[in-house]
Amino acid sequence: MDHADHGITAELPPFTLLRGLQPGGETFFAVGCAVVLALYLWGVIRLRRRGDAWSPGRTTAFVLGVLSVWAVTGTAMNDYGMLLFSVHMVQHMIISMFSPILLLLGAPVTLTLRALPTAGRGRRGPREWLVSLLHSRYVRTVTSPLVTIPLFIASLYGLYFTPLFDFLMSSRPGHIAMMIHFLAVGLVFFWPIMGVDPGPHRPGHLMRMLELFATMPFHAFFGIALMMATAPLIGAYSDPPASLGTDALSDQNAAGGIAWAFSEIPTVIVLIALLVQWFVSDQRVARRRDRSADRSGEDRELAAYNAYLASLGGGRSPAAPAAPAAPSAPVAQPVEAGGAPAPPAPPVGPAR
Repeated sequence: MDHADHGITAELPPFTLLRGLQPGGETFFAVGCAVVLALYLWGVIRLRRRGDAWSPGRTTAFVLGVLSVWAVTGTAMNDYGMLLFSVHMVQHMIISMFSPILLLLGAPVTLTLRALPTAGRGRRGPREWLVSLLHSRYVRTVTSPLVTIPLFIASLYGLYFTPLFDFLMSSRPGHIAMMIHFLAVGLVFFWPIMGVDPGPHRPGHLMRMLELFATMPFHAFFGIALMMATAPLIGAYSDPPASLGTDALSDQNAAGGIAWAFSEIPTVIVLIALLVQWFVSDQRVARRRDRSADRSGEDRELAAYNAYLASLGGGRSPAAPAAPAAPSAPVAQPVEAGGAPAPPAPPVGPAR
């Protein structure tokens, strides 16, 4: 396939990681990454100037996510990906499974909602429109597992095993659209699973794990199908240039191994994040219950003791303790002349 429309020469040397990270690639993604990163950092600076805190860990995760997108699209790796199926598969796996996880850990939706100003009463600004979009039927449908899981699987089987892939690879806009599709599918798939940003779906932690594991067998089958093939399956990579030092079948086998093995790395990362979120959520609920108990003055031990006393009283609740009796007034003693008190009167005995 002729890739002259992409600005790529066929005389590239054999691929190495150092050569892949050389300047080059797609300008569209390089500019896009710079703009997205600048907007995110603007939101962080806006919060800091307002006196609000923002986690440095979230900022670090988002920056790494943007850099990972740039590394596979805004460098020479994008050029190699047009000629080698194995390099293209690295692009696909990173931009659809690794980059979305890092970007979502950065909580960009939460940052946007906190950074944007609130419109006045009766008005709708950017923040209000974003809130409406998050709660819209469209977003609810797109982020449903009934949509995200088939869409994620179709990005493998429905793309590579049909003529659609060769059609998209034949032009620069088609290749850009395909990469955007990979990133978008990864974001909508991992968004409900990560649960960092607000959204219409917030399943339980166990359900998120099941959604995560649901796609793993399909990645494995896809990779095995590529490795076991005895002939090139993708027309765009059926005749790699001789300067790359590989043949189409070996390159395809390498691509299958990458697709098979790479899915385990993001799965472990997401699983660790889910377990941490689960633990933090339980701790938060426990602290909330403790504060509620402190406010209500509830004492479980005292309640159990009162129940025990009630059982001793024949099922009636224990009576409140009687108030102490008021002290009786002192009896006045008779006084003799001269001020001395009179002797006490003799006790009255029984009548005889």
